[in-house]
Amino acid sequence: MVADPREIYTGLLAERRRDIAAHELRHRNLGYWRLAIAIGACILGWLALMEHAVSFAWETVPLASFIALMVGHDRLLRRTERKRRASRYFERAIARLDGNWAGVGEAGERYLDPAHPYAQDLDLFGRGSLFELLCSARTHIGEDTLARWLLAAATPETLRARQEAVAELRDRLDLREALAIVAEEARTGVNAVALADWGEGRGPALDTGKMLLQVRILAGLGLLAAAAGIALLANTAGSLPLPELTSILLRDGLLVVLAVNGYYLYSRNRLFSAAVSAVEEAAHELALLSEVLVLLERETFRSPLLCGLRASLDAEGGPPSGHLARLKRLVEYLDSRDNIFVRVAEIFILWTPHWVLKVEDWRRRSGPAVRRWLDATGAIEALSSLASQAFEHPGDTFPELSSDAKPWIEAEQVAHPLLPESRAVRNDVVLGGPAARLLVVSGSNMSGKSTLLRTLGTNVVLAQAGAPVRARRMALTPMAIGASIRLSDSLQGGISRFYAEILRLRQIVDLTAGPLPVLFLVDEFFHGTNSHDRRIGAEALVRGLLKRGAFGLFTTHDLALAEIVDTLDGQGANVHFEDQIENGQIRFDYAMRPGVVLKSNALELMRSVGLDT
Repeated sequence: MVADPREIYTGLLAERRRDIAAHELRHRNLGYWRLAIAIGACILGWLALMEHAVSFAWETVPLASFIALMVGHDRLLRRTERKRRASRYFERAIARLDGNWAGVGEAGERYLDPAHPYAQDLDLFGRGSLFELLCSARTHIGEDTLARWLLAAATPETLRARQEAVAELRDRLDLREALAIVAEEARTGVNAVALADWGEGRGPALDTGKMLLQVRILAGLGLLAAAAGIALLANTAGSLPLPELTSILLRDGLLVVLAVNGYYLYSRNRLFSAAVSAVEEAAHELALLSEVLVLLERETFRSPLLCGLRASLDAEGGPPSGHLARLKRLVEYLDSRDNIFVRVAEIFILWTPHWVLKVEDWRRRSGPAVRRWLDATGAIEALSSLASQAFEHPGDTFPELSSDAKPWIEAEQVAHPLLPESRAVRNDVVLGGPAARLLVVSGSNMSGKSTLLRTLGTNVVLAQAGAPVRARRMALTPMAIGASIRLSDSLQGGISRFYAEILRLRQIVDLTAGPLPVLFLVDEFFHGTNSHDRRIGAEALVRGLLKRGAFGLFTTHDLALAEIVDTLDGQGANVHFEDQIENGQIRFDYAMRPGVVLKSNALELMRSVGLDT
């Protein structure tokens, strides 16, 4: 029996809320105990100082107790916050099941490129997008990886490996929850690209061995000079009388060391400043990534892809989380150079050069592995996002991947993944192979023509990312996607909708020169021109695309375009959507039927909104 995701989520949410309530009760009780101990400490102090009834040493008891309670209280607050994050995680999961997820998650607008051949047309990014539905990554590298998978098709071998990994993670709700609650502030965290580039040496290189020895020698002399300065001050104050010759030697030695150290800092200021800027850009906010890596380092997997990703985290000298934690500590030491006392002592102890060189030494030893760690982290987070979708929709299936030379796709009972399952209407689509390579989709307004294009395109995107699809069964060959569905004019750019459309159609034609056959999805050919030109242009373009090995669908209101099928020697077929009028109301069943639509609902739609016709 397939587990009900809603029942599981609801049970875990209730459990996390009970934990939060218990923690909040302990939080209040600890507050009362801290108040009681503080009052007790005051009473003991009064008895010791005013009444001399007890020794003042007894104050150490409430003081130690208070400190212990503070430490325990802090740990309790951290555990409570993690439970709250878990609660929010399951609340968002239930919202996805209810269809109330739009605008709640990460929308990924930064990945939306209007020039991409299908991202905008298939609602991959933005509010209510496929990315927002899928993404549960807590790091930028995880989000970047998922976006990259949605924007470009992988090879069948890669997709099969991802499918195995997603299937394994699907039931690992404990791991997915742990990754999701590592930190709510994840998306303001690590700049993965900068960190990886810096780790590979794309920044100022320093000879750490030789320069560390120089800095240590100069710092040692600086400490001696500081001691000499203190002795001279004491001599001036009369508290440490020194012979005149000793005073002269100390003074001259102090001046020489200050001059040497000052010259060293001045002459290498640009070099050290560049190194500081590089590490500041790359290595801040590393606590989150270390926590994610700690979780992943503890895991064992079965699927080859996950095993390979886990193995890539291994490193000499300890786990990557330990390496990154050490880098974080080094950067914190380096940041303390802004402290006023460190600034005053800089010329004596050479604090900045010392920690810059320690950071550079870390980069030399561990930096080349950083990109590997980040890539593995991003891939596992992206796989976890796809696994959550698979868990929440147990009826979704993994597509069958074929390497046939001729492109084809078969989808049984396919539906749009962004629609609630209770509302989505499923249809069968067969395209390419022995079937027609072109489907001309006619139908009345609002009957489901455009949704069919998006349904097929979005499921192909999911299939070629390694995710399950919203279909009872789906099989396909590798393909590129080119879509012309959501186009608009641009006043600032001086581009009409018609011109924007022909630019996109040119882009789809150009895609056919690539290594993969193209699935084209076109909503209303040449919407901004007359019927005569539309017919001639559409037929010429379709013939050209089919000749270049492409296959696909286009919708139309113009029934003259449905006649194109008759000129294609069996390579095309007509299908349609229609409506029914019931008690003066227009009803849609969104079921795809063979043939050309025989009626229009434009007049009925106008009447339904009060326009006289």
